[in-house]
Amino acid sequence: MLKIYISSIFAILPCLAYSSALPVINLKIDKNIIKAEVASTASSQQLGLMYRKSMPEQNGMLFVFEQKAGHCFWMKNTLLPLSIAFIDDDGKIVNVEEMKPQSEENHCPLKPIRYALEMNSNWFEKRQLGAGKLVMGLPKP
Repeated sequence: MLKIYISSIFAILPCLAYSSALPVINLKIDKNIIKAEVASTASSQQLGLMYRKSMPEQNGMLFVFEQKAGHCFWMKNTLLPLSIAFIDDDGKIVNVEEMKPQSEENHCPLKPIRYALEMNSNWFEKRQLGAGKLVMGLPKP
C-alpha cells in the first residue's frame, strides 16, 4: 500500500510543478494577440514549460530577465516542440529558433536580450513573424 501511495505522489509532482498560477498578460505582434504566462523569477524560468503535454495555439510563455544578456534555452523535460523568439529591450524580435522536445541543444539569441517568448512549434513561421517584428505589451523588468 505504501509503495503505491509513494509512486502516485511522484507521478503527480511534475503536474503540480507547473500548476501554480503565473501572472498572465496579453501581448500583440501585428494582429496576433497572445495570452502569455510571465516567468520572471529564477524558479519559474527554470521550470518554464516542462512536463506540459499541450498548450492552446494563442498561448505562450514570456521570460523576463532583469539583466540583458545572451540567455540561452534548452528543452530538457519539455514534451512540446516549441518556437522561441528572442526579443530586445525595444520589443523587436532579434531571431526565432525551433526547439525539439526533450533536447539539451542550446538555443541562443544573436545578441543580448531581455525577453524570450516561447510558443508552439512553427507559430512564428506560420504567421511570417520574424526578426524586426515588434512585440507590444511587454512588461518592464
